[in-house]
Amino acid sequence: MLACSLALVAQVSQGQTREVAFAGVAFSGDAAGLAQRFPYSIQIDKQLKAANSSLFKRSYEYIAVNQPPNFQISTAPLDSLQGSDQALVASLLISSETVSVEHFGNIRKLFVLLRGQALFFDFKSMSVLRSYPVSFGYVDNFRHDPSPEEILERVRLVYEGGNNKPGLFSRYASAMAAASLPSQVPRYVQVTRASLAPEMLGVLPDYLKASPAAAETWAADLVSEAISTRVGVPMVPYTKGYAVGNVMSMQVMDGDVFNLSLPKPDYEIEVDLKNVKKIKFSESAGGASFVYGTYADIKIHEPLSATVYLNTSLKNGETKVIPASQTYVDDFPAYYDSVNGMFVKLAETMAGKDSGWIKKSASASDIDAQIEKTTKLMNLCK
Repeated sequence: MLACSLALVAQVSQGQTREVAFAGVAFSGDAAGLAQRFPYSIQIDKQLKAANSSLFKRSYEYIAVNQPPNFQISTAPLDSLQGSDQALVASLLISSETVSVEHFGNIRKLFVLLRGQALFFDFKSMSVLRSYPVSFGYVDNFRHDPSPEEILERVRLVYEGGNNKPGLFSRYASAMAAASLPSQVPRYVQVTRASLAPEMLGVLPDYLKASPAAAETWAADLVSEAISTRVGVPMVPYTKGYAVGNVMSMQVMDGDVFNLSLPKPDYEIEVDLKNVKKIKFSESAGGASFVYGTYADIKIHEPLSATVYLNTSLKNGETKVIPASQTYVDDFPAYYDSVNGMFVKLAETMAGKDSGWIKKSASASDIDAQIEKTTKLMNLCK
């Protein structure tokens, strides 16, 4: 990894144009289980190929409209990189495909979520260089059980976008446009631990409790994406559940399988989601307003020197109005807005957008000094 980083330094110092090979869409994890973990994405790719397109072509079309300014994208086959002293590859790595249907009386709530990474790796050393998390979710309600065709169409909307919101392809293209390649020996940041108290677990939908690692990965991804997108810092992917021995397996759509080594983080983030509260604060004939509160501890530190940059408890509340006519209430979206908003606001504070939220929401008496220290650290990791 060090040799690779030094090579990057030498190349940039010589003023050479950086070229990055585009691998298209890839999927994380064991190749044998891809059909079970990503069934709808694979179906969409098959349908696109039948129409003379593909996930590769669609993802590249979004990049072509929003060309990255810091490097040049090449669509040459990856086989052409064999024997190169150093060759960089970019891919939209899909790490999870979540599809769930929940019953609320006679309503069926369909939820689709795709999470991924704008991933850069060195083809020669098969090591991850940079990674920017991206995701997009879509919710739809039915008065019947959604058919496989209806679900497939909603997964397609998550890739392409819907309701005037950018989909995963567009978010990936934006991440690529904002991405930078290291011009010096990089410093790596990773969420290394995420835990959820029983109170937090109790408000999660079943699909986030399907496996022991699902809830922890969900929490870690929230923190990683908030910091990466608002601060502009690449994040080493949270690896619990799909990386073994610090090696992450991925398969691109042409069938090639790569086992990539993940860098050891220089700085670690630990997060504990502790509690939730739902408080009614107003009511009228038309309905009631509730504040959904979430509480967490977060710590950012450097293990090697035992330096602690941020160590505080946080709280955040978001308001939801529930009409009196609404019979069934799903509280999770409001709790999601609350906990996601907590980390988004924290990341925005790190990025220098001081809204005053941090002083009201953090328990640490020296939070201003901690934020200043953390902001300087994040700038070193870009």
